[in-house]
Amino acid sequence: MATFGERLRQLRIENNIKVKDLSNEMSITEIAWRYYETDKREPNLNVMRFICKRFNVSADYFLGLSDERTHLKAN
Repeated sequence: MATFGERLRQLRIENNIKVKDLSNEMSITEIAWRYYETDKREPNLNVMRFICKRFNVSADYFLGLSDERTHLKAN
């Protein structure tokens, strides 16, 4: 089973988004983002919300509770 960081990196690459762009959107350093992708740091709840919304994928996918990329439902 893929880790949080592996799934995060895969989605970023599939969407052709640069680490620099995502880190700027979140107002964090590129190093902080890389730490998420390499499983050196776990995101807090606010970061997790951003990631789920940004990639339109449920938290269950990132947390390894599901291997399906269940898309978020519109509010």
